[in-house]
Amino acid sequence: MFKLEGCSRVFNMNNLGFVGGRFMANAEGVKEHRKKRLKRIRLGLFFIIMALILFGVKNYYDYLMEPVASENIKRIEIEIPSGSTTKTIAGILKKNDLIKNREFFVLISKINKNDGHFKAGKYSLNNGMALKEIIDSLIKGGASSRETVSITIPEGYEIKQIAEKLSELENFNKENFIRLVSSDDNYRDEYEFLKQVPKGLGLEGYLFPNTYEIYVDSTEDDIIRKMLDEFNKIYIKYIKGQELYKDFTLNDLIAMASIIERETRLDEERAVVSSVFYNRLEIDMKLGSCATVQYVLGERKSHLSIADTKIESPYNTYINKGLPIGPIASPGLKSIQAALNPDDTDYLYFVLTDYDKGKHTFTDNYNEFLRAKNAAKNQ
Repeated sequence: MFKLEGCSRVFNMNNLGFVGGRFMANAEGVKEHRKKRLKRIRLGLFFIIMALILFGVKNYYDYLMEPVASENIKRIEIEIPSGSTTKTIAGILKKNDLIKNREFFVLISKINKNDGHFKAGKYSLNNGMALKEIIDSLIKGGASSRETVSITIPEGYEIKQIAEKLSELENFNKENFIRLVSSDDNYRDEYEFLKQVPKGLGLEGYLFPNTYEIYVDSTEDDIIRKMLDEFNKIYIKYIKGQELYKDFTLNDLIAMASIIERETRLDEERAVVSSVFYNRLEIDMKLGSCATVQYVLGERKSHLSIADTKIESPYNTYINKGLPIGPIASPGLKSIQAALNPDDTDYLYFVLTDYDKGKHTFTDNYNEFLRAKNAAKNQ
């Protein structure tokens, strides 16, 4: 024991040893804490990496399950020889651009126990079929190779025009088709996008325009579901999760796209036309779309009368501000994309000035618009 000068406290060397022991214990505790913390960090990183891997695998799985094409659907005739293995069938499908990956087809077939159940024969398929549809067709055999007919529904067609076009099919019942599409009640629970459409509007705008391969004995319901399936592909790939203009709903977006579709036939003008209508919405100006009045009239008039533009209807954008209550036709993908991404312009007016080419003149000045309009009339 010793005493420090100027300090009344007496220190015992044994006490120093005790304190040192406690310091050593604390150091060991800190070391152990760091080890546990490092372990937690490594575990967290492991789960993050696994989540990213699973996310990537899921996305790749979904990609491989999707059709090869979403536009310009082509009918493809193939023949599966008798005794073909799943691997051979996968090669035939890949060679004809009907699937994206041969090994994935073989793997999915084995997982779902379809291996060995595919039937030989001639098949009429198309590159817009999802992988599951192709597998189901090959399992059904004769059903998939039954007679089909190709029919094209142009962009901008209204339901009644679609019905007229489908009337070219031998067994098509136009009245039943109109009855089914006049209400979404039969399909709302099956399609996520239809749950966002106000009840009572029917399916106008949601029967996607495309070229379809349809079995000659298809029912009207079969055809409607095929067209809704096609819209659903577009919805999932291009629309779902996108930020829409202000308080736009899906129904507003498709209504806007349908107006764009009907106002111009040139792809290079769609985003410009889109900008005109969005600019009008921004300043609370009526859209004044001739296409909406034509929809009310039920006919395509090249020039509207003053009386035409005053017809009372929730679809008439000459007398009502904002969008019509629903789509006026079935827009194609280019018009949907234009409604999602309008050009950045100051234009408020446009007028058709080249009838042969379908070109419009755009301006932000009303007097310029009138001059262009008068000049076009005198051509």
